[in-house]
Amino acid sequence: MQGTTEEQKSAAEAAPVEAREPFAAIIGTPGGMFSAVRRQALPTAKYLMSTEVHTYAFSVACNVILSFIPFTVLLLTITRRVFHSQMMFEVVLGDNGLMRSYLPSNQDFIIKNLRALASGHHRVQVFSLFMLFVSSTGVFLPLEVALNKVWGFNKNRSYLGNQLIALALAFGCGTLALISIGATAANWHILSQFIGDSNIVFRSIAFAIMKVFAIIAAITSFFLIYWLLPNGKVRARSVLPAAIIAGLLSEVVKLIYVLALPWLDFQEVYGPFSISVTLMFWAFVSGLLLLGGAYLSAAEHQARTAE
Repeated sequence: MQGTTEEQKSAAEAAPVEAREPFAAIIGTPGGMFSAVRRQALPTAKYLMSTEVHTYAFSVACNVILSFIPFTVLLLTITRRVFHSQMMFEVVLGDNGLMRSYLPSNQDFIIKNLRALASGHHRVQVFSLFMLFVSSTGVFLPLEVALNKVWGFNKNRSYLGNQLIALALAFGCGTLALISIGATAANWHILSQFIGDSNIVFRSIAFAIMKVFAIIAAITSFFLIYWLLPNGKVRARSVLPAAIIAGLLSEVVKLIYVLALPWLDFQEVYGPFSISVTLMFWAFVSGLLLLGGAYLSAAEHQARTAE
């Protein structure tokens, strides 16, 4: 009887740990994620140096550039004509907004023209929707091929199947962007009621709020792509740590890229076309980061399975 009581006590003590284990297993721990990065750093670097990966990344970059303006114009149109929120509009294009933070260069020029496009007539919005439909499918087609190869899935989706999943992911990422913008605007509004909106304290806190929601949206977007785009069963716990790492690294990589721009000196070589080249290379680097995260998650999953 005493042995049975001790066994029951041990089981009762272990139960809460077991109840928490699935959540911890899905999220992982910071130490576990960084250990995975250390283990897979060299294989991931070799993978990113392959010509095939560069082909995928450049293909993604071209379509990202094609979809960037239509996507932004639609976001701005929705914030103004559906939500009727000037605050949400400023979250995208304002001094503390997303565009000024995430564009690597020439922010003033691009923002000024985005404002003009967002104020255009109805035909501009319709054409933006059409271009977003075309270019978003172009973004996810090479990504699916790359992710299928990383995970060892031999069969790609049919053209129609890829179009459907691409549209679903484009809609999901757009919804995440709107939620992030709305949450940021709501917090800006509440903050302005207490401390005003024309002082350095407001601008500093508003920038931090925008960054937090933008990073959460980026991590969730990475997760959806890693989880849903491959044409096979991928476990959420296998890709979420890589999505978190990729989302955080995107901020670091963008800062490094901005600091490196004076040495790259695109203006000297490309003249007035330097803006397009700067955005293209930034999209290419982001594509490499996305593919690197996918490889990291697959390689770590295979290593754990082998153990």
